[in-house]
Amino acid sequence: MNAVTLNDTTLRDGEQTAGVAFSLQERMEIAATLSRAGVPELEVGIPAMGRQEQEEIRALAEMDLPSRLVVWCRMHEDDLKAAARCHIDIIHISLSVSDQQIRHKLGRDRAWVLSRIEWATRTARDMGFDVSVGGEDSSRADPVFLAHVVETAERAGARRFRFADTLGVLDPFRTLDIFRELRQQTSLELEIHAHNDFGLATANTLAALRGGATHANTTVNGLGERAGNAPLEEIVMALAHMYDVDTGVDVRSLQHVSHLVSKASGRPVPVNKSIVGQNIFTHESGIHVSGLLRDPANYQALDPGKLGRAHRLVLGKHSGTAAIKWAYSQLGIILNDVQTQSILNQVRTFTGKTKREPTQDDLLHFLTQSTKTPPETDLDRAC
Repeated sequence: MNAVTLNDTTLRDGEQTAGVAFSLQERMEIAATLSRAGVPELEVGIPAMGRQEQEEIRALAEMDLPSRLVVWCRMHEDDLKAAARCHIDIIHISLSVSDQQIRHKLGRDRAWVLSRIEWATRTARDMGFDVSVGGEDSSRADPVFLAHVVETAERAGARRFRFADTLGVLDPFRTLDIFRELRQQTSLELEIHAHNDFGLATANTLAALRGGATHANTTVNGLGERAGNAPLEEIVMALAHMYDVDTGVDVRSLQHVSHLVSKASGRPVPVNKSIVGQNIFTHESGIHVSGLLRDPANYQALDPGKLGRAHRLVLGKHSGTAAIKWAYSQLGIILNDVQTQSILNQVRTFTGKTKREPTQDDLLHFLTQSTKTPPETDLDRAC
């Protein structure tokens, strides 16, 4: 994985999330933010949807962003003509390649698929496009036939083949094997488009890249059909942290991009969402807090500072004395051991009843109470 190119499809597959629709202003803001963050390619829409979609794609093209723009098309003549009106860099043309979809969706056979790929690729090339050929449902395709598909696309002049795990049925072990074989069979750019139906989109994307893929499709916050796609933020950070691969994306921008897309899509980010969740650097457990206070490396796999964030310690049922003393030290108060134990007992009772962390006023109240009531000991509880 010496070089990986990200192709973010938030504005295409991300917007195909059920119930999600971006306004033109939102699309422009998302595109500009992703481009400024360093995402090199953006898949921005489907021209065949009609005149309004084409006008909005042209508006994105007129922004003259440093990112290359991609549109998604079927292998239909009308789709290619619609794409020609959008002034974009790359056309992605997609066709089913599994026997299931060839027979029961298209009503065709394998020979027709190969001839259609050759025709559409040559036609798009003659129209002046860089061409990416997409194999819909590649993960359920016969491997021998898939090799013929890729060979046909390469011979016809495509620059890239997108392997789509359309139903999210792969695991990373099989994905690795598939891409190792594909890499031996072609010199085309290879792109992985992973869906998250079994929660494996990120793992499968990384496996594909290890196996020889050069490009990865992502969406911000993992938006997309059904369970979504591989999240941009996870791929960027996993590549940087685990494989020392720089995608060119500014990691400090990931939080902002996430909030922007969350607001525009109406899909809140879970507080425990990896990389961009509100609480992923929040700690309560006494063992973890004590270890962090001694040395952050004790419980820090990812430095929050790299993302422009910081650890946050909260008091709750699982807190220990180290957290209590630290919290009061932030208020300029040094506790003795008796006060610390009394306040710890109060905090545990309080959070169990209220289901929230104590405020500064609550902490001051606990301090007052600690001088009135002796702390409960383990012996007292046993009795």
